[in-house]
Amino acid sequence: MCGRENQQGGIVSTIDHPLIQGARTSRVPVADLVGFSIEPLGDGQALGWLDAGPRHANPMGTVHGGILCDVADAAMGIAFVTTLQPDESFTTMSLTINFFRPVWEARLRFDAHVVNRSKNTGYVECEVSDADGKLIAKAMSTCTVLRGDHAKVR
Repeated sequence: MCGRENQQGGIVSTIDHPLIQGARTSRVPVADLVGFSIEPLGDGQALGWLDAGPRHANPMGTVHGGILCDVADAAMGIAFVTTLQPDESFTTMSLTINFFRPVWEARLRFDAHVVNRSKNTGYVECEVSDADGKLIAKAMSTCTVLRGDHAKVR
């Protein structure tokens, strides 16, 4: 079960949340469109990959920042889901990304982790790096936990 509290009050997570199971058993349209994959690692962590190339380019020929932001957002969302109870969902309340260097073609890695998790919110970060480990961008988001009827419609 995801997001159970242990006896010390910390969050214990696994990767069997219904949202993750749904993503594993059916296609995720945005992942297909952009061409990325995300793997939940549990304990508030997720790892994503994108083989960035010309199809992701902006008019200047580099990977469009929105593509990087989209994959980082997905990775942070999956990382946050690993902290939720099975009957909970979430929504992103804020999303920020800082870009450090341009990318033309590269296999990009998206390392997302929950930095802080309270009962109702979470702060999540994602580092985007290339195959050489160079930092390309860093994204941050704030998520709000949804419960009851709010969680059912998500």
